[in-house]
Amino acid sequence: MAEAAYDTSNIFAKILRGEIPSHRVHEDDAVVAFMDVMPQGPGHTLVVPKAPSRNLLDADPATLGPLFTVVQKVALAVKKAFSADGVTILQFNEPASGQTVYHLHVHVIPRFDGIALKPHTGQMEKPEVLAENAEKIRAALND
Repeated sequence: MAEAAYDTSNIFAKILRGEIPSHRVHEDDAVVAFMDVMPQGPGHTLVVPKAPSRNLLDADPATLGPLFTVVQKVALAVKKAFSADGVTILQFNEPASGQTVYHLHVHVIPRFDGIALKPHTGQMEKPEVLAENAEKIRAALND
């Protein structure tokens, strides 16, 4: 079965164009990182390439180096910013994997010993909490 075409109206494409606000922690020519509005834990950050692709399976290979360079930077920053014991990196491809937004993205989630991830319930975090967490990550990125 052929994969669907990239949909320019997906929520991450709208965030990249500035049509939907986000709490950004990093932006460069190729990649944006911002807070997940439905976090599975404090500091849950999404790292998204600016280049359009549905997921890893159809991404231009040239997109992946800059994307994962930023994933590593953000992972180090969230671990430091939240004094986390570890970091979970998640990336989903197609519906069977759990992908729900069809723009390539990587989840970076600080983890703490003995604390499970919250389920992805669709409940949005308070904007002030997202802003505070974003500031912690930006500070750690600039250290």
